[in-house]
Amino acid sequence: MNPTTLTIITLSLVLGTTLTFTGSHWLLLWMGLEINTLAIIPMMIHQHHPRAVEATTKYFITQATASALLLFASVTNAWITGQWNMTELLNPTSATLATIALALKIGLAPLHFWLPEVLQGLDLTTGLILSTWQKLAPFAILFQLHPILNPNLLISLGILSTIIGGWGGLNQTQLRKILAYSSIANMGWMIIILHYNPNLTLLNLILYIIMTLTTFLLFNMFNSTKINSIASSSSKSPLLSTMTLMTLLSLGGLPPLSGFMPKWLILQELTKQNLIIPATIMAITALLSLFFYLRLSYTTTLTMNPNPLNMSSSWRTKTIHPNLLLTTTASLSILLLPLTPTMFTIMT
Repeated sequence: MNPTTLTIITLSLVLGTTLTFTGSHWLLLWMGLEINTLAIIPMMIHQHHPRAVEATTKYFITQATASALLLFASVTNAWITGQWNMTELLNPTSATLATIALALKIGLAPLHFWLPEVLQGLDLTTGLILSTWQKLAPFAILFQLHPILNPNLLISLGILSTIIGGWGGLNQTQLRKILAYSSIANMGWMIIILHYNPNLTLLNLILYIIMTLTTFLLFNMFNSTKINSIASSSSKSPLLSTMTLMTLLSLGGLPPLSGFMPKWLILQELTKQNLIIPATIMAITALLSLFFYLRLSYTTTLTMNPNPLNMSSSWRTKTIHPNLLLTTTASLSILLLPLTPTMFTIMT
């Protein structure tokens, strides 16, 4: 892509997210979300591949539907209450519609169907932006609306997302689809606690972005998009394979890694709120996600690549230079659990 075009697109992405972060007027928020959506579309379609075109079309239609629903919710609220301020979302119907619209934007179940298909049609770099940066603007709105939103609706969305995110990833062979279902499950953990302790949602979002960034960077370095192609990574680079193993287990929430911290704190907060049944369901569904992370980890580090391959093996022609970003994110993905008491003090 032309560097000038890439600069304009990147600045537009930053502008859209910044508008949503700083705005309080519904039209300004809607405008920020629209700029965000329109900025990423050229990055998605620049491959000129039928799969990329299909993924871009699906993404555009889904995001346009969510934006229209959000605009309808804000107009309805302004019509009834006379207020365009975001925190004056006093009409329950408008609040529910806004929640559903933002759930569609970030890919919460049962509005998740577009996310695995879209992510499968993109390259790993654009998929990384879609899985991390594009979640920031909708979550900024949800974070500011959390006292007004219906807790029962959020709990239902959270439980459904963790179940479907874990169940959907079990039988997948494509890494991008596995990461899409991983994203759905992680969004469920964030949304279920949003009404009761939004700081925990923020902590989970930060750790999710760090761990997902590490995973995408590792897969991009291996040039792998399928499970059978990543099986040869241990012979190419044992150290990177070990980092992949630790990061995947951290994404699954296995102690003593960083990913265990938000799940632990969220389950503790749900128990404090006397939500014993949702907490139990969330803990059980975490095992579903952990299964496919373990499957990926097993393939990456504990198996040898079979000789009769049905696909061309990638030659390791370039020397892997030291990557400061990957080193930093991998360290944070693995080693943050000892900071749990500090995080707990900050979050409460």
